Amino acid sequence: MADRKEIPDGAKWRFASQCAATLPALYDIAFREALREKYGPLEREIWMELARSVVTVAHDCSLPVRNAEETGKAVQAGLYVLFGPDLGAETIAFSDDRAVIVVKRCPFLVHSCTLATDCEHSFARCMALVLTAVPLLNKEFEGRFVRALCTGDRQCEIKIERKPPAKEKQNKTP
Repeated sequence: MADRKEIPDGAKWRFASQCAATLPALYDIAFREALREKYGPLEREIWMELARSVVTVAHDCSLPVRNAEETGKAVQAGLYVLFGPDLGAETIAFSDDRAVIVVKRCPFLVHSCTLATDCEHSFARCMALVLTAVPLLNKEFEGRFVRALCTGDRQCEIKIERKPPAKEKQNKTP
């Protein structure tokens, strides 16, 4: 057996991230039919919890999240670290309050389609992860999917925008 020190760090990361990106499709194959309507909500909770790992990556790497662009780049970096080099994405800023993450290559989609699972299930996973991660990184911002590769679009577009101001509750007197 080769000593693990002989395996380059980049190769270890690539194999580990490919495994992480493949697992959702494998779980889908193994459990979706057996659990039926219970599977989707359970899976969504797992991916919402996984969003905390994106926050951990951003925090541990000292990534700033002061505006929409930085928050988008932190999400992008977290996904890249967790799921590997098959992610092809960039974050484009329009202002401090608005940016878009553009994904042209998705590791989840690659593995879902390769394993012949329903690619649309990838969207529910990603949506739960990203839409939870954005406000965890910066509570002033929210994410919204505009386009998604797994639903047939040519790329994913995830808007990162400042949340609208909360409407003040009006006191109603009888």
